[in-house]
Amino acid sequence: MPIIVNVDVMMARRKMSLTELADRVGITLANLSILKTGKAKAVRFETLEALCKALDCQPGDLLEYAPQEAEKV
Repeated sequence: MPIIVNVDVMMARRKMSLTELADRVGITLANLSILKTGKAKAVRFETLEALCKALDCQPGDLLEYAPQEAEKV
Protein backbone atom coordinates (compact mmCIF):
# COMPACT_ATOMS: atom_id res chain seq x y z
CA MET A 1 0.00 0.00 0.00
CA PRO A 2 1.44 3.39 -0.92
CA ILE A 3 0.34 4.97 2.39
CA ILE A 4 2.83 4.52 5.22
CA VAL A 5 1.65 5.06 8.80
CA ASN A 6 4.32 6.57 11.06
CA VAL A 7 2.48 6.43 14.39
CA ASP A 8 5.28 4.36 15.91
CA VAL A 9 7.85 7.00 14.91
CA MET A 10 5.87 9.78 16.60
CA MET A 11 5.27 7.60 19.67
CA ALA A 12 9.02 7.06 19.99
CA ARG A 13 9.73 10.78 19.60
CA ARG A 14 7.21 11.56 22.33
CA LYS A 15 8.36 8.61 24.49
CA MET A 16 4.77 7.40 24.67
CA SER A 17 3.63 3.81 25.09
CA LEU A 18 0.93 2.14 23.03
CA THR A 19 -1.27 1.88 26.14
CA GLU A 20 -0.87 5.56 27.01
CA LEU A 21 -1.67 6.65 23.45
CA ALA A 22 -4.71 4.36 23.26
CA ASP A 23 -6.02 5.86 26.51
CA ARG A 24 -5.46 9.44 25.34
CA VAL A 25 -7.05 8.83 21.93
CA GLY A 26 -9.91 6.68 23.21
CA ILE A 27 -9.43 3.63 20.98
CA THR A 28 -8.64 0.03 21.84
CA LEU A 29 -5.10 -1.29 21.93
CA ALA A 30 -6.03 -3.73 19.17
CA ASN A 31 -7.26 -0.98 16.83
CA LEU A 32 -4.26 1.23 17.59
CA SER A 33 -1.94 -1.70 16.92
CA ILE A 34 -3.63 -2.34 13.56
CA LEU A 35 -3.19 1.32 12.66
CA LYS A 36 0.41 1.43 13.90
CA THR A 37 1.46 -1.59 11.86
CA GLY A 38 -0.08 -0.17 8.69
CA LYS A 39 -2.73 -2.90 8.39
CA ALA A 40 -5.67 -0.50 8.71
CA LYS A 41 -7.78 0.02 5.59
CA ALA A 42 -9.13 3.39 6.77
CA VAL A 43 -8.86 5.94 9.56
CA ARG A 44 -11.59 8.31 10.71
CA PHE A 45 -10.76 12.00 10.70
CA GLU A 46 -11.81 12.21 14.36
CA THR A 47 -9.28 9.46 15.19
CA LEU A 48 -6.60 11.23 13.15
CA GLU A 49 -7.41 14.47 14.97
CA ALA A 50 -7.18 12.74 18.37
CA LEU A 51 -3.83 11.16 17.41
CA CYS A 52 -2.47 14.55 16.31
CA LYS A 53 -3.65 16.15 19.55
CA ALA A 54 -2.19 13.39 21.76
CA LEU A 55 1.13 13.33 19.87
CA ASP A 56 1.28 17.11 19.29
CA CYS A 57 1.85 16.70 15.56
CA GLN A 58 0.33 17.26 12.13
CA PRO A 59 -1.45 14.61 10.00
CA GLY A 60 1.53 14.65 7.62
CA ASP A 61 3.75 13.53 10.50
CA LEU A 62 1.64 10.38 10.84
CA LEU A 63 0.84 9.55 7.21
CA GLU A 64 3.20 9.39 4.26
CA TYR A 65 2.54 8.70 0.58
CA ALA A 66 5.19 6.51 -1.04
CA PRO A 67 4.21 5.59 -4.61
CA GLN A 68 7.28 3.37 -5.07
CA GLU A 69 5.87 1.03 -2.40
CA ALA A 70 2.82 0.42 -4.64
CA GLU A 71 5.05 -0.58 -7.55
CA LYS A 72 6.72 -3.37 -5.54
CA VAL A 73 3.45 -5.32 -5.23
